[in-house]
Amino acid sequence: MMILNGVPDRVCLGTSDRGFRLFLGCRLGASTIRCRSGKLNEVGHMKMATAPSVTEKKAGPSWYPAFKEAADMVLAAVLIVLTGPLILALMALVRLSSAGPGLYAQIRLGRNGRRYMIYKIRTMSHNCELKSGPQWSTAGDPRVTPLGRWLRKTHLDELPQLWNVLRGDMSLVGPRPERPEFVQQLEQIIPNYRTRLEVRPGITGLAQVQLPADEDFAGVSRKVACDAVYVASMSFWLDLRIILGTAMKVVGMPFDVTRRVLALPGVRPSSPGAHETAAEEEPVARLQTA
Repeated sequence: MMILNGVPDRVCLGTSDRGFRLFLGCRLGASTIRCRSGKLNEVGHMKMATAPSVTEKKAGPSWYPAFKEAADMVLAAVLIVLTGPLILALMALVRLSSAGPGLYAQIRLGRNGRRYMIYKIRTMSHNCELKSGPQWSTAGDPRVTPLGRWLRKTHLDELPQLWNVLRGDMSLVGPRPERPEFVQQLEQIIPNYRTRLEVRPGITGLAQVQLPADEDFAGVSRKVACDAVYVASMSFWLDLRIILGTAMKVVGMPFDVTRRVLALPGVRPSSPGAHETAAEEEPVARLQTA
C-alpha cells in the first residue's frame, strides 16, 4: 500500500460482497474521498480494491447552511400555496381509486438520526406491510396501485413533503430519508453510512437526479457515495443544479444527459461484467427486517 498526502492508493476489504466494487468511500477528518472506478483483485477470501482515480471533496461555504434553511422555509411556504389544490385533488383520486386514505405517513430518520413523520400521497395498497413487514419497493412491485405508478413516475406523490420542509424536518435538496428499520442494517454494511445524516434529508437529492431507484445493495452503495459527496460539497450552485436536474428527470431526460449537461459530481453507474451472474447481486429482500 502507498499513501500520498494521507490518501491510500488501495484498500483491503474483508468481504465478498460485490456491492463494494461500486462503492469505496470513507471520511477522513473534514474531507471526504471517493473511489470512482476502483478495481478489485481477489486474495483468497479477501478482496483488494485499488483506486486509480480519487477525488477529494472539501466542505462548502460556511454561511450556506443557515441561508439554505431560511430559503427552504420561504420556498416551501410558497410552493404549498401553489400546489395545495393539486395535492387535494390527487388525494381525492387516490381515495376514489383504492381503499384507504389519500395520505401516507411513515417514520424516517432526519438530521443527526432524529425520527420524524414523513408525508406522501399514498401509492401502495393500504396496510400492505401488515403481513410482510417493512421492505423496500422493487421494480414491478405488486403493492403499487395503477394510479400510484403514475404518481411515482411523475414524483407528484412527494408534494406533501413540502409540509415537512416547512416544519424543519427536511430540506428541498438533500439525501433522501431512510426508514430506521433499514438504517440499522445498512450502517453495519456500508462504511460511514451515517455521514448522510449530518444534513437534513431532502425531497430531491444528488443521487436521485442521476441514479435509478435502488433494487440491490450495489444501488444503495452508489447512492450513499453520492450523499457523502453532497454532504461535503453542499453549496448554492450545487443545489441549483440538483433542482434543475430534478426538472429534467420529471420530463424524462436520461440520467447520463442530466449528469453531463449539469456537470454533476458523484458516482457513475456501472454495468456488471459478463462474468458476474445474477446470483452475485445482493437483493433488497435480504435487507428487510424480520
